[in-house]
Amino acid sequence: MSHPVSRRSALRLLGGAATVAAAATGTLTAPAAALPRVRIGPPASPRVEALLTRLTLDEKIALLHGTADPHGLGQAGYLAGVPRLAIPPLRLADGPAGLRVKEHATALPAPVLLAATFDPELARAYGEVLGREGRALGQDVVLAPMVNLIRTPYAGRNFETFSEDPLLSADLVAEEVRGIQSQGLIATVKHFALNNQEENRTSIDVRIAEQPLHEMELRGFEAAVTAGVGAVMGAYNKVNGVYACENKPLLSDILRDGWGFDGWVMTDWFAAHSTVASLTAGLDMEMPSGPYLGGALKKAVGDGSVPEALVDRSVRRVLGVMERFSLLAAEAPARPARDPQAGADAALKIAKAGATLLRNQAATLPLTGAAARSIAVIGPTGKLPFIGGGGSAHVVPDRAQSPLDAIRAHAGKDADVTYTMGEDLYGKPLPGTSAGADFEGQRVAAGVTFTYDGTLAVTEPDEWTFTIHYSGERPKVVLDTTELFPPAPGLGELFGGGLVGTAPDGLEARRSIPLRLTAGPHRLTVTAKGGGKGQLFRLRRSTGATRAADVAEAVRAARAAQSVVLFAYEDATEGADRTGLALPGHQNELIDAVATANPRTAVVLNTSSSTTMPWLARTGAVLQMYYPGQEGAEATAAVLFGECDPGGRLTQTFPASDDRHPVAKEPRRYPGVNGTQEYSEGIHLGYRWYDAEGVTPLFPFGHGLSYTTFAYSGLTVRPDGDGLSVGFTVRNTGSRTGVTVAQVYLGPSPDLHLDQAPRALAGYRRLELEAGAVERVTVRVSARSLSSWDPARHGWVLGTGTREVSVGVSAREQRLVGRGQVPSGAAAPRP
Repeated sequence: MSHPVSRRSALRLLGGAATVAAAATGTLTAPAAALPRVRIGPPASPRVEALLTRLTLDEKIALLHGTADPHGLGQAGYLAGVPRLAIPPLRLADGPAGLRVKEHATALPAPVLLAATFDPELARAYGEVLGREGRALGQDVVLAPMVNLIRTPYAGRNFETFSEDPLLSADLVAEEVRGIQSQGLIATVKHFALNNQEENRTSIDVRIAEQPLHEMELRGFEAAVTAGVGAVMGAYNKVNGVYACENKPLLSDILRDGWGFDGWVMTDWFAAHSTVASLTAGLDMEMPSGPYLGGALKKAVGDGSVPEALVDRSVRRVLGVMERFSLLAAEAPARPARDPQAGADAALKIAKAGATLLRNQAATLPLTGAAARSIAVIGPTGKLPFIGGGGSAHVVPDRAQSPLDAIRAHAGKDADVTYTMGEDLYGKPLPGTSAGADFEGQRVAAGVTFTYDGTLAVTEPDEWTFTIHYSGERPKVVLDTTELFPPAPGLGELFGGGLVGTAPDGLEARRSIPLRLTAGPHRLTVTAKGGGKGQLFRLRRSTGATRAADVAEAVRAARAAQSVVLFAYEDATEGADRTGLALPGHQNELIDAVATANPRTAVVLNTSSSTTMPWLARTGAVLQMYYPGQEGAEATAAVLFGECDPGGRLTQTFPASDDRHPVAKEPRRYPGVNGTQEYSEGIHLGYRWYDAEGVTPLFPFGHGLSYTTFAYSGLTVRPDGDGLSVGFTVRNTGSRTGVTVAQVYLGPSPDLHLDQAPRALAGYRRLELEAGAVERVTVRVSARSLSSWDPARHGWVLGTGTREVSVGVSAREQRLVGRGQVPSGAAAPRP
């Protein structure tokens, strides 16, 4: 028997029953377009209402779109204020992993590593760093956090968000928002909604039914609203046929009427598509400029297609948030001084806590005794600090230590720690160019154009990888008739990955391309412009022969050492999805060869998301560090040497192969067909899909190892108000202090005739226990976790009856299993 929360007949959400029925048949259609009746909403505070009466129409419109910052402080956006009325401007900065401005800032670990801590308190501390630094660096709004679920392992921004699980994402985003805003900075939760991939993100039409929309993707946004978030960023994509930034069911019916959001909604950058439809649907601000909510809006007000009261509604929202953050006060809040050390301390603590040990055979880790005194460090990111991903998440860090230096410091002066690159990041000099061209460091003066038209001699057929490093405009390089480094699609040219800037001589960009070449001469033409400041560029190559020599050198080093720490990496960035789940380049072959030579090989992964591991069985250990921020080297070394326990757990399932995951072999699910994408997996996202389909992953959601062992016992499940109280005992049965993350999973309700997951995360608790310590734990399962969204009622219904409750250390490893009774009289969650 189900219990409706609210019928809310006015909310025919996203096409209502017609959309759901279509979803069941696999043919999703958008609801017919219609101009909705607009409600202006309640008045704001007396101060805001007084300002509204004094603002001219031009001044009102200036508060609804971005413009160029006259001071050029390098933030993402700028909103001109109204000096005449002491309304200050607003500066907006990217900041999912630290403030992206031209100045130095704390480079925090990627949000996905934060999520791996399963610790809302650390999420709040993370937000506090963002909030304090944003204010100190002259910003008023931070475009963070990102809360879109990890739906596909290929998504280029998986490192920028939290999890495939809606409960965990919601808990963490809520605390990060509270942390940011506790420092006086306005947080912006993004991207509302369903921006779960980069491919075709500006045009893809996401078709989804009500139940998965509310149960999965929207839960994190709702939590942000409950936490008091000041702003919401609309997504690029369409949702059921309507662009998200002009989607009334999203912006008005759900966000405002359903959740009570009273802040403002802004577009993602260049994501507006209309004037009347956008403003009517609930959009308030266009960024970074105003082609639709600038002059076009003034014209629409003038010709009567937009009532000025609708403009007032959006201005009221913007000024209301500014007032809430004391930005309209006679004296603006004083900006704090930066505290780089506090930021660094938080970054280090979070990186350690999120370090996730995926495999550890024969006590490969931690490094102790003889194993700690003879170490071969291999891989480019073993020497070059890999801080973060590209795009909105790029931060200019205060500092960044080499992992090699950190390992040597922890190993001690008497240890023998060697280094070899293994996978050449830079390439070797070009051989056999005619006319004596120097591509090892070609300087091009300002205002000068360098040209080369000659030949490249290839002595035998081989696979070549050409790499160019450059400090100015990207040079044009053509081999025969192939342009080697054409402009990147989408935003790829604008947003570099995490290893940008790693070249010698301060070169800021790097591009590579593999190519199969035949023996003989090849025509090579190069054109490089010096621009206004001049530039330096370097063109190099790697071949099968040079790679074999590099691997052979790495194997020799591995055989000569007691232990190997091999760093593997993957660049990921906004603007592009991954093309596969394998490590890029020839890293798989390198790991396979090194681990075969020395089974005590610990692989450290600086990757953005799930990765396939064909070499896994030959390794001793695998440590997932994602993009660990500016303190990543110290955090990695501390975990490798056992100075702290690896406390992270996976927040996304790692598939065993490219063809065994929820969107594999399903182009309609990803990347979409003919511009349309169907979320036909429904609520079975991530680990729920693996359970429902009986597919074994490489590593399950929630997985992570400790350097000690834990025993679970004494499960009790009791009614607790409108939820359940789950109790159990955890004992550290090992010989050292360690971390375990107890995860409570809930089975389906027998009384609900709705789609339900075989098992869903309903609660968790991160525990750090000393050796031999025992703790009795209570985890409360809320009414929301016990409920499902009923599309027939457009509301939440409680899943009553006897429910299986299990406690485990991952979605696939349940230590305790019991049952709990949810009475039919319990209260269901309100919408």
